[in-house]
Amino acid sequence: MSLYTTPASADDLRLPELNKWLASLPAPALKLDSLRPASSDASFRRYFRIDGADGATFIVMDAPPPQEDVRPFIHVAGVFGETGVSVPAILAQDIEQGFLLLSDLGSTTYLQLLTPDNAHKLYIDAIDALVHLQIHSKPAVLPEYDRTLLLRELMLFPEWYVGKHLGLSMTEKQTATLNQVFELLLANNLAQAQVYVHRDYHSRNLMVLSQGNPGILDFQDAVFGPITYDLASLLRDAYIQWDEEIVLDWAIRYWERAKRAGLPVNPDIDAFYRDFEFMGLQRHLKILGIFARLYHRDGKDAYLKDLPLVMEYTRKVAYRYKELAPLVKLLDELEDKAPQVGYTF
Repeated sequence: MSLYTTPASADDLRLPELNKWLASLPAPALKLDSLRPASSDASFRRYFRIDGADGATFIVMDAPPPQEDVRPFIHVAGVFGETGVSVPAILAQDIEQGFLLLSDLGSTTYLQLLTPDNAHKLYIDAIDALVHLQIHSKPAVLPEYDRTLLLRELMLFPEWYVGKHLGLSMTEKQTATLNQVFELLLANNLAQAQVYVHRDYHSRNLMVLSQGNPGILDFQDAVFGPITYDLASLLRDAYIQWDEEIVLDWAIRYWERAKRAGLPVNPDIDAFYRDFEFMGLQRHLKILGIFARLYHRDGKDAYLKDLPLVMEYTRKVAYRYKELAPLVKLLDELEDKAPQVGYTF
Protein backbone atom coordinates (compact mmCIF):
# COMPACT_ATOMS: atom_id res chain seq x y z
CA MET A 1 0.00 0.00 0.00
CA SER A 2 1.42 3.38 -0.96
CA LEU A 3 0.31 6.35 1.07
CA TYR A 4 -0.74 8.59 -1.81
CA THR A 5 -4.08 10.09 -0.89
CA THR A 6 -6.42 10.29 -3.85
CA PRO A 7 -9.69 12.20 -3.64
CA ALA A 8 -12.69 10.47 -5.14
CA SER A 9 -13.81 12.07 -8.40
CA ALA A 10 -17.29 13.50 -8.78
CA ASP A 11 -18.21 10.84 -11.34
CA ASP A 12 -16.98 7.99 -9.14
CA LEU A 13 -19.45 5.22 -9.92
CA ARG A 14 -18.30 2.87 -7.18
CA LEU A 15 -18.72 5.27 -4.25
CA PRO A 16 -22.55 5.03 -4.08
CA GLU A 17 -22.29 1.22 -4.12
CA LEU A 18 -19.62 1.31 -1.44
CA ASN A 19 -21.73 3.61 0.76
CA LYS A 20 -24.76 1.39 0.25
CA TRP A 21 -22.76 -1.67 1.31
CA LEU A 22 -21.36 0.05 4.41
CA ALA A 23 -24.88 1.18 5.39
CA SER A 24 -26.09 -2.43 5.17
CA LEU A 25 -23.57 -3.78 7.69
CA PRO A 26 -25.16 -4.73 11.01
CA ALA A 27 -21.86 -4.20 12.87
CA PRO A 28 -19.74 -2.34 13.65
CA ALA A 29 -21.79 0.86 13.82
CA LEU A 30 -20.23 3.29 11.37
CA LYS A 31 -20.48 7.05 10.82
CA LEU A 32 -21.13 6.91 7.08
CA ASP A 33 -20.49 10.62 6.52
CA SER A 34 -16.93 10.24 7.82
CA LEU A 35 -15.72 8.17 4.84
CA ARG A 36 -12.52 9.73 3.48
CA PRO A 37 -9.57 8.69 1.31
CA ALA A 38 -6.80 6.91 3.20
CA SER A 39 -4.51 5.76 0.39
CA SER A 40 -4.19 4.10 -2.97
CA ASP A 41 -1.49 1.86 -4.36
CA ALA A 42 0.20 0.79 -7.56
CA SER A 43 -2.80 -1.36 -8.51
CA PHE A 44 -6.47 -0.50 -8.98
CA ARG A 45 -7.12 -0.89 -5.25
CA ARG A 46 -7.79 2.13 -3.05
CA TYR A 47 -8.46 2.56 0.63
CA PHE A 48 -10.74 4.74 2.74
CA ARG A 49 -10.86 5.44 6.45
CA ILE A 50 -14.19 5.58 8.29
CA ASP A 51 -15.11 6.37 11.89
CA GLY A 52 -17.04 4.02 14.12
CA ALA A 53 -19.78 5.21 16.44
CA ASP A 54 -17.58 4.20 19.41
CA GLY A 55 -14.64 6.39 18.30
CA ALA A 56 -12.61 3.63 16.63
CA THR A 57 -11.54 3.95 13.00
CA PHE A 58 -11.69 1.33 10.28
CA ILE A 59 -10.24 0.86 6.80
CA VAL A 60 -12.40 0.17 3.76
CA MET A 61 -10.77 -1.53 0.77
CA ASP A 62 -12.26 -0.92 -2.66
CA ALA A 63 -10.84 -3.49 -5.11
CA PRO A 64 -12.83 -3.21 -8.34
CA PRO A 65 -13.50 -6.43 -10.26
CA PRO A 66 -12.45 -7.65 -12.75
CA GLN A 67 -9.09 -5.89 -12.34
CA GLU A 68 -8.82 -6.90 -8.69
CA ASP A 69 -9.83 -9.96 -6.66
CA VAL A 70 -10.08 -9.71 -2.87
CA ARG A 71 -9.92 -13.48 -2.30
CA PRO A 72 -6.09 -13.70 -2.18
CA PHE A 73 -6.04 -10.86 0.37
CA ILE A 74 -8.63 -12.67 2.51
CA HIS A 75 -6.71 -15.95 2.27
CA VAL A 76 -3.30 -14.47 3.14
CA ALA A 77 -4.77 -12.36 5.97
CA GLY A 78 -5.93 -15.63 7.50
CA VAL A 79 -2.64 -17.45 6.92
CA PHE A 80 -0.47 -14.62 8.25
CA GLY A 81 -2.89 -13.75 11.04
CA GLU A 82 -2.71 -17.30 12.39
CA THR A 83 1.08 -16.96 12.82
CA GLY A 84 0.59 -14.09 15.28
CA VAL A 85 2.10 -11.24 13.24
CA SER A 86 0.07 -8.02 13.10
CA VAL A 87 -2.18 -7.88 10.03
CA PRO A 88 -5.59 -6.21 9.57
CA ALA A 89 -8.58 -8.22 10.73
CA ILE A 90 -11.32 -8.63 8.11
CA LEU A 91 -14.55 -7.47 9.75
CA ALA A 92 -16.89 -7.62 6.74
CA GLN A 93 -16.55 -8.63 3.10
CA ASP A 94 -18.38 -8.52 -0.22
CA ILE A 95 -16.26 -10.62 -2.55
CA GLU A 96 -18.47 -10.05 -5.59
CA GLN A 97 -18.25 -6.25 -5.39
CA GLY A 98 -14.68 -6.18 -4.10
CA PHE A 99 -15.37 -4.44 -0.78
CA LEU A 100 -13.68 -5.23 2.55
CA LEU A 101 -13.97 -3.61 5.98
CA LEU A 102 -10.73 -3.96 7.92
CA SER A 103 -9.34 -3.09 11.32
CA ASP A 104 -7.15 0.03 11.19
CA LEU A 105 -3.41 -0.35 11.82
CA GLY A 106 -2.96 3.42 11.87
CA SER A 107 -1.57 5.88 9.37
CA THR A 108 2.15 5.94 10.23
CA THR A 109 4.31 3.91 7.88
CA TYR A 110 7.90 3.00 8.58
CA LEU A 111 8.89 5.28 5.69
CA GLN A 112 7.23 8.28 7.34
CA LEU A 113 8.85 7.76 10.74
CA LEU A 114 12.29 6.29 10.01
CA THR A 115 15.31 8.31 11.12
CA PRO A 116 18.92 7.28 11.82
CA ASP A 117 18.02 7.40 15.53
CA ASN A 118 15.04 5.01 15.47
CA ALA A 119 15.93 2.85 12.46
CA HIS A 120 17.71 0.10 14.41
CA LYS A 121 14.77 -0.62 16.70
CA LEU A 122 12.23 -0.48 13.87
CA TYR A 123 14.27 -2.77 11.63
CA ILE A 124 14.93 -5.29 14.42
CA ASP A 125 11.16 -5.38 15.06
CA ALA A 126 10.60 -6.02 11.35
CA ILE A 127 13.29 -8.72 11.28
CA ASP A 128 11.81 -10.44 14.34
CA ALA A 129 8.34 -10.38 12.77
CA LEU A 130 9.77 -11.80 9.53
CA VAL A 131 11.47 -14.69 11.34
CA HIS A 132 8.26 -15.33 13.27
CA LEU A 133 6.28 -15.44 10.04
CA GLN A 134 8.79 -17.71 8.31
CA ILE A 135 8.95 -20.33 11.06
CA HIS A 136 5.22 -21.00 10.52
CA SER A 137 5.69 -21.66 6.79
CA LYS A 138 4.05 -24.71 5.27
CA PRO A 139 4.07 -25.88 1.65
CA ALA A 140 0.90 -25.95 -0.46
CA VAL A 141 -0.72 -23.07 1.49
CA LEU A 142 0.39 -20.22 -0.79
CA PRO A 143 1.18 -20.22 -4.53
CA GLU A 144 4.70 -21.34 -5.39
CA TYR A 145 7.27 -18.72 -6.31
CA ASP A 146 8.50 -20.99 -9.08
CA ARG A 147 10.84 -20.54 -12.03
CA THR A 148 7.99 -19.44 -14.32
CA LEU A 149 6.95 -16.60 -12.01
CA LEU A 150 10.52 -15.50 -11.19
CA LEU A 151 11.41 -15.41 -14.90
CA ARG A 152 8.20 -13.60 -15.82
CA GLU A 153 9.18 -10.89 -13.33
CA LEU A 154 12.71 -10.64 -14.74
CA MET A 155 11.33 -10.23 -18.26
CA LEU A 156 9.68 -6.97 -17.16
CA PHE A 157 13.17 -5.45 -17.26
CA PRO A 158 13.88 -5.89 -21.00
CA GLU A 159 10.29 -5.21 -21.99
CA TRP A 160 9.46 -2.14 -19.93
CA TYR A 161 12.73 -0.63 -18.69
CA VAL A 162 14.93 -1.23 -21.72
CA GLY A 163 12.28 -1.27 -24.44
CA LYS A 164 9.78 1.33 -23.26
CA HIS A 165 11.71 3.51 -20.80
CA LEU A 166 15.11 3.66 -22.52
CA GLY A 167 13.49 3.21 -25.94
CA LEU A 168 16.09 0.66 -27.03
CA SER A 169 16.03 -2.63 -28.88
CA MET A 170 18.70 -5.04 -27.63
CA THR A 171 20.89 -6.90 -30.10
CA GLU A 172 20.85 -10.70 -30.18
CA LYS A 173 24.17 -10.72 -28.33
CA GLN A 174 22.84 -8.39 -25.61
CA THR A 175 19.71 -10.48 -25.24
CA ALA A 176 21.81 -13.64 -24.89
CA THR A 177 23.97 -11.91 -22.24
CA LEU A 178 20.90 -10.84 -20.26
CA ASN A 179 19.40 -14.33 -20.48
CA GLN A 180 22.64 -15.83 -19.12
CA VAL A 181 22.49 -13.42 -16.17
CA PHE A 182 18.85 -14.40 -15.61
CA GLU A 183 19.83 -18.09 -15.56
CA LEU A 184 22.51 -17.39 -12.93
CA LEU A 185 20.02 -15.56 -10.73
CA LEU A 186 17.29 -18.16 -11.15
CA ALA A 187 19.66 -21.02 -10.30
CA ASN A 188 20.53 -19.28 -7.04
CA ASN A 189 16.96 -18.21 -6.21
CA LEU A 190 15.48 -21.66 -6.80
CA ALA A 191 18.21 -23.40 -4.78
CA GLN A 192 17.27 -21.43 -1.66
CA ALA A 193 15.08 -22.88 1.08
CA GLN A 194 11.38 -22.05 0.65
CA VAL A 195 9.22 -20.14 3.15
CA TYR A 196 6.24 -17.77 3.21
CA VAL A 197 7.18 -14.69 1.16
CA HIS A 198 5.25 -11.42 1.54
CA ARG A 199 6.83 -10.04 -1.68
CA ASP A 200 6.67 -6.35 -0.70
CA TYR A 201 8.02 -6.36 2.84
CA HIS A 202 9.32 -2.79 2.97
CA SER A 203 8.94 0.64 4.55
CA ARG A 204 5.68 1.59 2.79
CA ASN A 205 3.88 -1.58 3.82
CA LEU A 206 5.02 -1.72 7.46
CA MET A 207 3.04 0.36 9.94
CA VAL A 208 4.47 1.60 13.23
CA LEU A 209 2.47 0.12 16.12
CA SER A 210 2.90 0.67 19.87
CA GLN A 211 2.25 -3.06 20.40
CA GLY A 212 2.94 -5.94 18.04
CA ASN A 213 5.14 -3.77 15.81
CA PRO A 214 5.13 -3.73 12.82
CA GLY A 215 1.68 -3.82 11.30
CA ILE A 216 1.95 -5.61 7.94
CA LEU A 217 -0.06 -4.54 4.88
CA ASP A 218 -0.31 -5.25 1.15
CA PHE A 219 0.33 -8.99 1.42
CA GLN A 220 -2.19 -10.27 -1.14
CA ASP A 221 0.56 -11.38 -3.56
CA ALA A 222 2.26 -13.61 -0.96
CA VAL A 223 3.86 -16.83 -2.18
CA PHE A 224 5.96 -19.78 -1.00
CA GLY A 225 9.46 -18.99 -2.16
CA PRO A 226 13.14 -18.11 -1.50
CA ILE A 227 13.98 -17.43 2.13
CA THR A 228 16.03 -14.26 1.48
CA TYR A 229 13.39 -12.50 -0.64
CA ASP A 230 11.62 -10.51 2.07
CA LEU A 231 14.90 -9.61 3.77
CA ALA A 232 16.10 -8.16 0.45
CA SER A 233 12.82 -6.21 0.15
CA LEU A 234 13.31 -4.83 3.64
CA LEU A 235 17.00 -3.94 3.61
CA ARG A 236 17.40 -2.94 -0.06
CA ASP A 237 14.24 -0.86 -0.02
CA ALA A 238 13.37 1.02 -3.23
CA TYR A 239 12.16 4.02 -1.20
CA ILE A 240 14.87 4.49 1.43
CA GLN A 241 18.58 3.69 1.48
CA TRP A 242 20.90 2.75 4.35
CA ASP A 243 24.69 2.53 4.44
CA GLU A 244 26.11 -0.83 3.37
CA GLU A 245 27.65 -1.45 6.81
CA ILE A 246 24.26 -1.01 8.49
CA VAL A 247 22.55 -3.29 5.95
CA LEU A 248 25.24 -5.92 6.52
CA ASP A 249 24.77 -5.66 10.28
CA TRP A 250 20.98 -6.10 10.00
CA ALA A 251 21.39 -8.99 7.54
CA ILE A 252 23.72 -10.77 9.98
CA ARG A 253 21.28 -10.18 12.84
CA TYR A 254 18.50 -11.72 10.72
CA TRP A 255 20.80 -14.67 9.86
CA GLU A 256 21.63 -15.27 13.54
CA ARG A 257 17.96 -15.10 14.57
CA ALA A 258 16.89 -17.33 11.68
CA LYS A 259 19.49 -19.97 12.60
CA ARG A 260 18.43 -19.88 16.27
CA ALA A 261 14.80 -20.32 15.21
CA GLY A 262 15.72 -23.38 13.14
CA LEU A 263 15.10 -21.77 9.75
CA PRO A 264 17.04 -23.36 6.86
CA VAL A 265 19.21 -20.35 5.96
CA ASN A 266 22.61 -21.05 4.42
CA PRO A 267 24.86 -21.93 7.40
CA ASP A 268 27.82 -20.06 5.88
CA ILE A 269 27.40 -16.29 6.33
CA ASP A 270 29.24 -15.41 3.10
CA ALA A 271 27.08 -17.83 1.10
CA PHE A 272 23.98 -16.51 2.85
CA TYR A 273 24.88 -12.92 1.97
CA ARG A 274 25.43 -13.95 -1.65
CA ASP A 275 21.96 -15.53 -1.64
CA PHE A 276 20.58 -12.27 -0.23
CA GLU A 277 22.34 -10.21 -2.90
CA PHE A 278 21.34 -12.43 -5.83
CA MET A 279 17.74 -12.45 -4.63
CA GLY A 280 17.82 -8.67 -4.27
CA LEU A 281 19.17 -8.36 -7.81
CA GLN A 282 16.27 -10.42 -9.19
CA ARG A 283 13.90 -8.11 -7.33
CA HIS A 284 15.56 -4.90 -8.48
CA LEU A 285 15.59 -5.86 -12.15
CA LYS A 286 11.89 -6.63 -11.77
CA ILE A 287 11.24 -3.30 -10.00
CA LEU A 288 12.99 -1.34 -12.76
CA GLY A 289 10.49 -2.93 -15.15
CA ILE A 290 7.50 -2.39 -12.87
CA PHE A 291 8.24 1.27 -12.17
CA ALA A 292 8.73 1.88 -15.90
CA ARG A 293 5.43 0.11 -16.62
CA LEU A 294 3.60 2.13 -13.97
CA TYR A 295 4.69 5.28 -15.80
CA HIS A 296 4.45 4.30 -19.45
CA ARG A 297 1.33 2.12 -19.26
CA ASP A 298 -0.55 3.40 -16.23
CA GLY A 299 0.42 7.09 -16.25
CA LYS A 300 1.79 6.96 -12.67
CA ASP A 301 4.92 9.10 -12.62
CA ALA A 302 5.51 9.10 -8.84
CA TYR A 303 7.76 6.05 -9.12
CA LEU A 304 10.18 7.59 -11.63
CA LYS A 305 12.06 9.36 -8.85
CA ASP A 306 12.83 5.97 -7.28
CA LEU A 307 14.42 4.47 -10.40
CA PRO A 308 17.96 5.85 -9.73
CA LEU A 309 18.18 4.17 -6.31
CA VAL A 310 16.98 0.83 -7.70
CA MET A 311 19.56 1.07 -10.50
CA GLU A 312 22.24 1.92 -7.93
CA TYR A 313 21.40 -1.26 -6.00
CA THR A 314 21.46 -3.24 -9.25
CA ARG A 315 24.86 -1.95 -10.28
CA LYS A 316 26.46 -2.31 -6.85
CA VAL A 317 25.56 -5.99 -6.63
CA ALA A 318 26.60 -6.63 -10.23
CA TYR A 319 30.01 -5.01 -9.55
CA ARG A 320 30.64 -7.27 -6.57
CA TYR A 321 30.56 -10.65 -8.32
CA LYS A 322 32.79 -11.73 -11.23
CA GLU A 323 30.03 -13.83 -12.78
CA LEU A 324 27.80 -10.73 -12.99
CA ALA A 325 30.37 -8.63 -14.88
CA PRO A 326 28.44 -9.16 -18.16
CA LEU A 327 25.46 -7.38 -16.58
CA VAL A 328 27.62 -4.35 -15.72
CA LYS A 329 28.89 -4.24 -19.30
CA LEU A 330 25.35 -4.55 -20.66
CA LEU A 331 24.04 -1.75 -18.40
CA ASP A 332 26.95 0.44 -19.52
CA GLU A 333 26.09 -0.23 -23.15
CA LEU A 334 22.41 0.42 -22.61
CA GLU A 335 22.94 3.60 -20.64
CA ASP A 336 25.91 4.65 -22.77
CA LYS A 337 28.18 4.90 -19.76
CA ALA A 338 31.91 4.28 -19.60
CA PRO A 339 32.87 1.02 -17.83
CA GLN A 340 33.57 1.48 -14.13
CA VAL A 341 36.05 -0.47 -12.06
CA GLY A 342 34.32 -2.68 -9.51
CA TYR A 343 35.45 -5.15 -6.91
CA THR A 344 34.58 -8.78 -6.33
CA PHE A 345 34.04 -11.12 -3.45
